[in-house]
Amino acid sequence: MNEGTDMHCGEFAERIGALTEIRAHRPQAVAEAAATRKRRPSLLGPAGRLMIVAADHPARGAFAAGDRPLAMADRAELLRRLCVALGRPGVDGVLGTPDVIEDLLLLGVLDDKVVIGSMNRGGLAGASFEIDDRFTAYDVPAIAERGLDGGKMLLRIDDDDPATARTLESCAHAVTGLARHGLMAMVEPFISRREGGRVRNVLTPEAMTRAVAIASGLGATSAHTWLKVPVVDEMERVMAASTLPALLLGGEVTDDRDAALATWRKALALPGVMGIVAGRTLLYPPGDDVAAAVDAAVEVMP
Repeated sequence: MNEGTDMHCGEFAERIGALTEIRAHRPQAVAEAAATRKRRPSLLGPAGRLMIVAADHPARGAFAAGDRPLAMADRAELLRRLCVALGRPGVDGVLGTPDVIEDLLLLGVLDDKVVIGSMNRGGLAGASFEIDDRFTAYDVPAIAERGLDGGKMLLRIDDDDPATARTLESCAHAVTGLARHGLMAMVEPFISRREGGRVRNVLTPEAMTRAVAIASGLGATSAHTWLKVPVVDEMERVMAASTLPALLLGGEVTDDRDAALATWRKALALPGVMGIVAGRTLLYPPGDDVAAAVDAAVEVMP
């Protein structure tokens, strides 16, 4: 990473190196760190917006960022970049699987941050069972017990794959369970299909409108449900399909940062769009200046 985004490399390397020792000799330190974490009073920031950094990709075996196929495979480097991002003004919190969230808890960087636990990571990238997206990470009791602020689930709907029904049912149960605890249920819906043996998300306005409508109806109540949606053409049509609050999906790393920021800015002006959840595009930007990429994303928030 650029010097401008470095964090006293020697000191940080020592802190990272201590994580395995802590986990081996004092595993209870994870629960202690969660219990003493200072929680913020509300999800939304002072401006009524939410900026979340996502880091749940590795648990699905997805490591690529731009032209780097194994970018997110180096856990120490991922944690360093996350710490840089979380330290920037305007960043409200993080989305991750238990392993990542617990590393960040042990590093002491989650006070006053919104922490969202990623729940279903069983649909491994490229696997024949990818649509069978089972809940293999956080569950509702763990999210509540650890004092997290909500749970996120991926919902890919493939009309030709019977496993979609199980994922739908599991997501519905998770939405209901989180709501009973008064916690956010963040649903990331797509219409998907297999092309050449790989699962592809259909990013047309029509497909995303259908996905949003289906996701909005999950569970016994939608009172605590938020949507995580990609920016597609005719975004106003997509957002008109629901009254639920939505966060924009950051998407893939792109060399044209200005164009990406312009699409975010336009979508953020739509009713119901409350902020951004971005991972690789902020953590592994072209030029590797994480601080500058995060600051630019915060700048587009109205």
